[in-house]
Amino acid sequence: QVQLVESGGGLVEPGGSLRLSCAASGSIASINAMTWYRQAPGKQREWVATITGGGYTSYADSVKGRFTISRDNAKNTVYLQMNSLKPEDTAVYVCNANVKIVVRGPNYNYWGQGTQVTVSS
Repeated sequence: QVQLVESGGGLVEPGGSLRLSCAASGSIASINAMTWYRQAPGKQREWVATITGGGYTSYADSVKGRFTISRDNAKNTVYLQMNSLKPEDTAVYVCNANVKIVVRGPNYNYWGQGTQVTVSS
């Protein structure tokens, strides 16, 4: 079993910054892509950013240039540095990891519980 635990959310004023973390633990052979999503009240879940096992990154247009995704493979952790935050960034941020639990086994997707980010003055 694999668990993902997010942290780092909170209340921040417009223009401020937050750094989210998502740590994976459990029976892990390797982690492929790690992804952040967000869901605002009354809206569908939205893809935010992905980092592959090789470190390639991609971003939604709405966050490009403001958010940076990174990972620490030794800690099985993905980060999301969020700068120049806007009220429309308010959402629950959820991480996803694509994991092998055995070396030559299949990949499985695991989800965290989410962390609330609120951008308001």
